[in-house]
Amino acid sequence: MQEAVRRHVRNSAFTEAEKVISFVLSNPQVQQVRARIEATETQIGRELCARLQPFHDRYEQAVRDGDAARLTRICPGKHGRWGLICVLDEGHETSMEELHWGNDSEGRPIAWVGSAPDD
Repeated sequence: MQEAVRRHVRNSAFTEAEKVISFVLSNPQVQQVRARIEATETQIGRELCARLQPFHDRYEQAVRDGDAARLTRICPGKHGRWGLICVLDEGHETSMEELHWGNDSEGRPIAWVGSAPDD
């Protein structure tokens, strides 16, 4: 019985949180800020493309070859919900002072700050 109550409370909390998040994200000012951030991430991603493309090529080759050892040395930074995977070396934020960089779900270069948990 207690487990059922906990599950109900947890599910209710998640439902309420989703409503609040949807409400905030639907605000026109929030949408404008989000659009500006996305435009900036795309612009910076293009600017860094020439210098960082070898990292993307190496990542693609590791995926094709199934090279797990190489893939484990790549930055764990990703935004799974948006299809972003950082292709730089793990620790690049401190050693190279670089943003996360990779391609978006449509194949365009993109740079971003921060990371989100795997979705």
